[in-house]
Amino acid sequence: IMQKTYATGRRKTAIARVWLTAGDGKITINERDDEDYFSRPTARMVIRQAFEEVGLLASYNTIVTVRGGGISSQAGAIRHGITRALMKIDGDLRPKLKIAGYVTRDPRKKERKKYGQKAARARFQFSKR
Repeated sequence: IMQKTYATGRRKTAIARVWLTAGDGKITINERDDEDYFSRPTARMVIRQAFEEVGLLASYNTIVTVRGGGISSQAGAIRHGITRALMKIDGDLRPKLKIAGYVTRDPRKKERKKYGQKAARARFQFSKR
């Protein structure tokens, strides 16, 4: 029986659902190859960071569905999901991943626009007269 480990990763408005199965390091995102999904090498690097930190890149196949957010945010959400899934498989990996800073959910979100203002913090131009 093929054992699947599931975890959810989030960043800003992106939500990544991650399944890890024993394999050879293939990463599939939204039923597409990771190189096909993320054309930006930085994003591909980010999703591999958690695996590289614990040296397990070639031991798991990763299946991801991700929605919401932008490229960078989705990559961050996937990394968070992979980290959580790895910790489910082996709790001893936690300290290493924690030091690298992958365990903590990045809480930063877009601040809401306020009334009487142009944006979240930007004010309308002020003129004395």
